[in-house]
Amino acid sequence: MPERTPENLAWLTYLWVVGTACLGGTVSFIRKVKQGYARAWNITEFIGEVVTAAFAGLITFYLCDWSNFDIRVTVAFAGIAGHMGSRAIFQLENVFSTKFPPAETNSVEKEK
Repeated sequence: MPERTPENLAWLTYLWVVGTACLGGTVSFIRKVKQGYARAWNITEFIGEVVTAAFAGLITFYLCDWSNFDIRVTVAFAGIAGHMGSRAIFQLENVFSTKFPPAETNSVEKEK
């Protein structure tokens, strides 16, 4: 059996993952409207929320797939990451910056 890579996964898998993440982003947008942080008919803000949700969900999907999580758990995590949106991306950034701190700057940059 060939190794699973992003290129050989079924499109239906991507549809489930991105769709669930986008639903999470939609729920997040509705919550923001109800709390007064967003206007109900602001289509630009809604599209931004959904695109960010799709990105966060897709990144979460890849990490879960790499970790060999069950597909149902993976899709659930993608939906949660979609609801979190940019907060999920910032959390991942914090994890990676802790695990992989930036390299020391060279002496030329230190003199500035």
